[in-house]
Amino acid sequence: MNLRTKIVALAVAPLLIALVLVALAVRHQEHDLAQRERALIERSYMDQRRSELRSYVDLAVSNLLPLYESGQDDEATRNEALRRLAALNYGDDGYFFVYDLEGNSLMHSRQPELVGKNLWELRDSRGRYTIQELIKGAKENGGGYIEYEWRKPSSAQMAPKLGYVTALPRWNWMVGTGLYLDDIQSTMDTLDRQMNANVTATLLWIAGIAALCLGVVSAAGLLLNLSEHRTAEAKLRLLARRVVQSQEEERGHLARELHDGTSQTLVSAKLLIESAVESLDRQQHTTTPPALAKALQRLNDSLIEVRRISHRLRPALLDTLGLPAALERLVDEFREEGGVDASMMVGGESFELQPEVKTALFRLTQEALTNVRKHAHAQHVHIALNFDDEEGVRLEVSDDGTGFDIQAVQLDPRRGIGLRNMRERMEAIGGRLTMNSNAGRTSIEAEVPARSAKAQAA
Repeated sequence: MNLRTKIVALAVAPLLIALVLVALAVRHQEHDLAQRERALIERSYMDQRRSELRSYVDLAVSNLLPLYESGQDDEATRNEALRRLAALNYGDDGYFFVYDLEGNSLMHSRQPELVGKNLWELRDSRGRYTIQELIKGAKENGGGYIEYEWRKPSSAQMAPKLGYVTALPRWNWMVGTGLYLDDIQSTMDTLDRQMNANVTATLLWIAGIAALCLGVVSAAGLLLNLSEHRTAEAKLRLLARRVVQSQEEERGHLARELHDGTSQTLVSAKLLIESAVESLDRQQHTTTPPALAKALQRLNDSLIEVRRISHRLRPALLDTLGLPAALERLVDEFREEGGVDASMMVGGESFELQPEVKTALFRLTQEALTNVRKHAHAQHVHIALNFDDEEGVRLEVSDDGTGFDIQAVQLDPRRGIGLRNMRERMEAIGGRLTMNSNAGRTSIEAEVPARSAKAQAA
């Protein structure tokens, strides 16, 4: 993992941890708030229902008071009281019921089939004695609230119910009514769904914010990476350019040393040997000793080799007469070495090139001709140099050899060093290198735009 990746990771990791902790805290707080709100609503609802039930029962009892306090306990009075209670219905599921304190049903407007039956042993689904609990609640403190299960008239299904009952001791009655609680459960379920939806929406918002933050951090990291990559690439290109310039300066220095120093020393030694040979010939009137003649021949060969090396290190024509003359001299030398025919063509009106551009194109041609001689098995090689004021300078080296697999050579680290050097040289001067190779034709094209190729006016 490189430094930039580590920096991005260190920036992203705390952000993710913070967002996860915020999400967990929000979820916990919203869940806790939902529970409290649910309990508050349920308590408020139940208080409202209790108050409502007590009001209903008080209203019913007040309707019976004239009969109850009349002192008449005959059956007609009680039947009139039952009739009045049966008429006090409210809604589809709101009604009053009357039992005696022994559990006998005296009046039930929604279930008349229960009238006259003793329901003392009646139990609900949870095993609770329903009528017994109602009677017990009616006897305590003049009335009480009881939760039980009873069949709901509108749906004919068992449902939880909250009842309020009170006793009329002189008549031995229990009077009460109740409200079904399944609607509050439905309301609570709806509230729970809304709470869960709110929590989910909040978490989605947090996730969206996290994704946005990650996107911003990633984009910033990418931009930083690209910026640093461009800067590093520019610095690397400048460094490569300086390295090439340093190499060429060293080559030029060595070429001058060979030409001005070693070559002159060899020339002086040659002249001295030739003078000695002529002196021996005049004095002794004999032929030159074979060893001395051989030494003179070796000296001549060394002088030629030194001059050739000096020229290949840095041809003087490149600095004096320019790139076309230096390339023509290179082609002549290549042709003189034999084995492969060579030709050159210069097109367009030439202009002065930047020193590094001249050097790069010259070295590219040198490397290309070396590859042709070593690997191409070609019969002919052609060099085309074209100048254009608008487009710049273009150099093409082509041959009729066997060709090669460009991609395989570039991927093999042990091969293609010369090709990579060509490409790096062109990139260092802002140029472009194109290679095409097939059986019977291989071409290397180098293009340098005018803004990079032309020498600056003095």
